[in-house]
Amino acid sequence: MHPLPPARQGQVIGLLGGSFDPAHPGHVHITKTALTRFGIDHIWWLVSPGNPLKDTGPAPLDTRLDAARHIMQHPKVTVTDLETHLGTRYTAQTLRKLQARYRGVRFIWLMGADNMVQFHHWQDWRWIVENVAIGVIARPNERIAARLSMAAHCYRGARLRGRSAVLLARRPAPAWCFINAPMMPHSSTEIRARGDW
Repeated sequence: MHPLPPARQGQVIGLLGGSFDPAHPGHVHITKTALTRFGIDHIWWLVSPGNPLKDTGPAPLDTRLDAARHIMQHPKVTVTDLETHLGTRYTAQTLRKLQARYRGVRFIWLMGADNMVQFHHWQDWRWIVENVAIGVIARPNERIAARLSMAAHCYRGARLRGRSAVLLARRPAPAWCFINAPMMPHSSTEIRARGDW
């Protein structure tokens, strides 16, 4: 089996999942923002084999991994293809397996505000909210929609204010926090449309 990234008991690991098709400076920006704002020790990028919510497949995994590792170079960030080696397709499946393998490690699921808007379409999304803290980072044109999303409404009592974001790492789930950050307009969809990928 492919070696899994190391993590010690008591550490806080942020997880940023996606197809990264391709990875771009916006991904780097939200990763660095999450490191500083949420009290995270390390972040793992989970470059997925494919996105169950998208009709068309992404570029080959090796291509996306190489590009992600090229653009995301930081001592506290590891780019992985964990879901391929865990044999999982959905976020909830991945989180269950990681929690079972890394006893005593605290995971925080990270996502851009654009994902918060349609989070209620994810498989077992309520299980995710109730078992893993969630850090949401503002994305262009999605701040209000994210705050008005079904997930935000259903779990409004579990929300930490942005000024308390550093506490997210120690809060038991359900707990989520929306933070504003300087906007970067990069989009994988736009990059593909321009033919830069």
